[in-house]
Amino acid sequence: MFVTETLSVSPKAFQTPSREHPFATYVRILGKGKTGSRSFNRKEAADAFGMILRDEVDPLQLGAFLMLLRVKEETGEELAGFVDACRTAMIQPLPRLSADLDWSSYAGKKHQHPWYLLSMLLLSQAGYKVFVHGGDGHTVGRLYTEQAMHELGLPVAADWQEVSAQLEQYSLSYLPLRAFCPKLHDLIQLRPLLGLRSPVNTLVRMLNPLRATASIQSVFHPAYAALHQQADIALGQPHSLVFKGDSGEIEIKPQADTKLQILQGNVCSELVMSRSVQRKVAAVSAPDTKPLRKLWHDREPDSFGLDAVLATASAALLVLEPQWNLEQCQQYSQRLWQERDQGRLN
Repeated sequence: MFVTETLSVSPKAFQTPSREHPFATYVRILGKGKTGSRSFNRKEAADAFGMILRDEVDPLQLGAFLMLLRVKEETGEELAGFVDACRTAMIQPLPRLSADLDWSSYAGKKHQHPWYLLSMLLLSQAGYKVFVHGGDGHTVGRLYTEQAMHELGLPVAADWQEVSAQLEQYSLSYLPLRAFCPKLHDLIQLRPLLGLRSPVNTLVRMLNPLRATASIQSVFHPAYAALHQQADIALGQPHSLVFKGDSGEIEIKPQADTKLQILQGNVCSELVMSRSVQRKVAAVSAPDTKPLRKLWHDREPDSFGLDAVLATASAALLVLEPQWNLEQCQQYSQRLWQERDQGRLN
C-alpha cells in the first residue's frame, strides 16, 4: 500500500508533497480535459487495474478513476487490459479445468422470473459443461442467480475444487465472484455508494476465467454490444454472443425482437431473433423460482416462460454449435425440452 510521507511540522505550516503517488499518472491520463485526456492502451489499462486489485491506490483515486472512465466510456482495448489484470490477480482455476460455455450473471432479475436458469439446465443435461459466475446483490429488489440456484437445488460451488466436481457430475456449476476474485467483488459493491455502474460491471461479463471456447454475455444498453465484441476480439475469444437481455441477464425477451451480435473467430455478424409474443407483457410483482419448478414439472403451464427458456437455449447453441443456423438451434432446444429429466429439480 502506498504510504504518503508527512512532515513533522505544525498543520498550519507550509507543506509540499515529497513525491507524487504512482497511481496519479493514470488519473491524470483520464482527467486532463477534452483535449488533454485520452484512453489507455491495453498495457496501461492492465497496469492501472492491477494496482487497484493489489490495493495500491487511495480510495479517493479509485473513485476518481472509475467515474472518469464512466464519463469517458471505456474502449475495447481498455476492457481487454482490465480483464488481463483480473485474470492475473484472481485465484487460479485448477489445471485442466475447462468448460464449454462461459455464462456471466451479474444483473439479477427485476421484471420477470429467472427463466434462464432452465435454459442452463437444458444445456447441461445435453452434456455441455456450463460454467456460471456472478456477483452478490448490489441492487435492491432483484433476484440474483446464486440465491435462485440455491432455491432450486442447482450446484453452487465454494471454490475451484467444487466447480471441477460439479462440472464433472452435473455439467453445471456456479461460482460467486467473491470466491475467486474478492477485490473485484468489492468493486462491484461500490454501486450503491457511487450511484452509478462503473466499468467493472462491464468487464466482469467477459472474464471467462476457464477460457471456455463459447461465451454468452448480456448488456443493459445495445450500444455496449459492439464494445464487448471489440474486447472479445482483443482477448482472442473464439466464439461469443452478446445481446440485450431481460433486466440485463442472459435471457431472451419473448415480447421483443432481439438483435444477436455474434463473434466467430474475428468475424462479427448480426442476427435478429423475432419475438414470439406480440402483446405487452406485464412485470411480475416479484421474481420467484417457484414458477420455474412448476413449469419444469409440467404442473403449471406458462407459455411466456417456456418461450424465454427455449429462445435463450437456442441463442446459446449458436455459439456452442457455430455450424448450426438459428432454425437448427431452435429445433434442438425443443427436443431438449421434450427429453428433459423432470426429476432434476427438487
